[in-house]
Amino acid sequence: MKKWFTIGSVLIFFVLAFSCHAAGPLATAETAVGKVIDVLRDPQLKSPASKEAKKDKLRIIYKDMFDEIEFSRRTLTRNWNKFTPDQRREFVDLFEQVLEKAYLDKIFDYSDEKIEFYKENMVSDKQAEILSKIVTSSKEIPIFYRMILKDGKWKVYDVVVENVSLVQNYRTQFNDILASSTPEQLLEILRKRVKEH
Repeated sequence: MKKWFTIGSVLIFFVLAFSCHAAGPLATAETAVGKVIDVLRDPQLKSPASKEAKKDKLRIIYKDMFDEIEFSRRTLTRNWNKFTPDQRREFVDLFEQVLEKAYLDKIFDYSDEKIEFYKENMVSDKQAEILSKIVTSSKEIPIFYRMILKDGKWKVYDVVVENVSLVQNYRTQFNDILASSTPEQLLEILRKRVKEH
């Protein structure tokens, strides 16, 4: 009985340790990116005819990985309050599609480069920055994931590639537009951008 109790205790310890580790921001980001790479490397999805199936699989991972509302709110900053609840919902939906297309286009260029996750910076109890890099034969490309803890799950709200923040980049664009246009006019621009792809 004592032996089984000891073995059971050890197993429970490892399960709990793994669960705590798996719930952390670095492990969450690494797991999500690993799933993306698995899809990109899938031999059954290599043909041009499988492109839409590949996109569908990546879309599921993307939606689970990113916090679209946080992304949208941080991108619009003070302009978020100028949008009605309905306009906010539409903005989040349209911006998600714009980001998804940009994200998918980038990762389709992946060609078996090595990706390393090497540091977890806890900004607060509910915010973290995960440092990673893509290692090619000629250079290293730093990619940082800014994450937030919501409802017990870590989600990405910004990606910084070679010191360029996705949120900051779009914030500048949207601030310029909203300086002389209404929220509805920005939504119309995004509607057209989504239709173009």
